[in-house]
Amino acid sequence: MRLLVTRPEGEGERTAAALRLRGHEVWLAPLLRIEAIEDAELGAGPWQAALFTSANAVLAIAAHRRFAELKGLPAYVVGIRSAKAAAAAGFAPVHSADGDIDALVALVAAKVQDTRRPLIYLAGEQRTGDLAGALAARGLTVETAVVYRGVMVTRLPPRVETLLATGEIDAVLHYSARSAQAFLGALTATGSADLSINIKHLCLSSQVAAPLLAAGVSSVGVAAAPNELALFECIGGA
Repeated sequence: MRLLVTRPEGEGERTAAALRLRGHEVWLAPLLRIEAIEDAELGAGPWQAALFTSANAVLAIAAHRRFAELKGLPAYVVGIRSAKAAAAAGFAPVHSADGDIDALVALVAAKVQDTRRPLIYLAGEQRTGDLAGALAARGLTVETAVVYRGVMVTRLPPRVETLLATGEIDAVLHYSARSAQAFLGALTATGSADLSINIKHLCLSSQVAAPLLAAGVSSVGVAAAPNELALFECIGGA
């Protein structure tokens, strides 16, 4: 199939490589530009463990001037990619929920018994769900530090605009609600917002699909589980 991947650079390239191995033709249109917040305020510390819901947060904190205070801490992460990034950065051990934010809450609540020392959640500026609040309800203290932001890209690459206009894209893969919003905005900027209705949209979760559905897009598929392999399974029915 002819697929468009809208993930940020790096992540999108890895996804494209995996899809090409499966025989698909893939185009890239990164719609979020990831920026580390160099002077991110972390708080006083010390912390008993670090929490991650994105590999982007691992990369951002690894470049922070206070990273030495965190390196070597246990890490609790949402999925496989963030687990690999955390291990490579020097966190140990790394515990992966292999799911979504609810799965991460359940994992941390089951594993962390010390309610006296805080955990630190290294997060993005835009977040879905309330990880700190959910863990507070379990008796755990979580300090949130915003270490990166995703800046929306307002236009699609010219080649991709042409492919969409000529009907040469079969499906678009969406990994975040913000990138889905950016996609709709980029189409509006070209005066071709109606094109989104004629394409299959494959989404990592119902939260990711929400902006598309709110915009009236009817051809939306949602992965059975919030991970990339489950998303790839949707492609066969696109």
